[in-house]
Amino acid sequence: MSEVLQEQRGAVRVLINHDPATRNALNANLYAALTAALDQAQADPQVGAIVLAGGGNFFCSGGDLRLLAQRRSMAPQQRRAKLEGLHDLIRHIGRCSKPVIAAVEGGAAGAGLSLALACDLLVTTRQAQFSVAYVKVGLTPDGGVTAFLAQFLSRQMLTQLCLSGERFNGERLHAMGAVNQLAEAGQALEAAVQLAATLADGPAQAMARIKHLCQHAYGATLEEQLELEAQHMVLSQGEDEAAEGIHAFLEKRPADFRRLRQAPKQ
Repeated sequence: MSEVLQEQRGAVRVLINHDPATRNALNANLYAALTAALDQAQADPQVGAIVLAGGGNFFCSGGDLRLLAQRRSMAPQQRRAKLEGLHDLIRHIGRCSKPVIAAVEGGAAGAGLSLALACDLLVTTRQAQFSVAYVKVGLTPDGGVTAFLAQFLSRQMLTQLCLSGERFNGERLHAMGAVNQLAEAGQALEAAVQLAATLADGPAQAMARIKHLCQHAYGATLEEQLELEAQHMVLSQGEDEAAEGIHAFLEKRPADFRRLRQAPKQ
């Protein structure tokens, strides 16, 4: 039975999809539990960044095929309602104002790959195996995987990976431009936590706006992006974070953004 284990490592919240018997396959219970865990991390001022990992040395094998097989007897609108659990989780990761980092050990297939690519940053081992595996079982991609892959692949390469369902390893995914850091086998989680820790002490409000800008950039015209940048910059210039950051720079000292994040709300 899937569950989400939580660990606090300094200012980093680690969320672990733990169902090793299925290689952490996805199901409705997991969608709800992970969404709730993200909400808790979002609301906790002690948390500056989030790491998403899988238990048992595997990130995620994708949707639970035993459950998916049962959907054939459902009406299309029922199937759609089931699918929205996954898509709401993907949207939730994007809406989370704090950086979310995927730590991929072993591999990620199908919707597991969607989940990894939905995160803001990706750390994986060199040997981890990835696949847009849907075609192998007569299904089509979901979870946004085609949108995420299209951000760094040509249409031809995207089509090949989706039509073939072929496997590719962490080194190849890194060469494609989707991986922030490669780790050795067994070290993906530690490497992701270290990366998260470097972000966790940053200015929370500014980082949330930066995350929004980066998400928006791929579908926006230059004029639209300039407008959004202007809106965010105007807001940021009036924040305590900017005052602390600028004063710290001028005083040649490290900025203390964590103090601002943890200060009681007025």
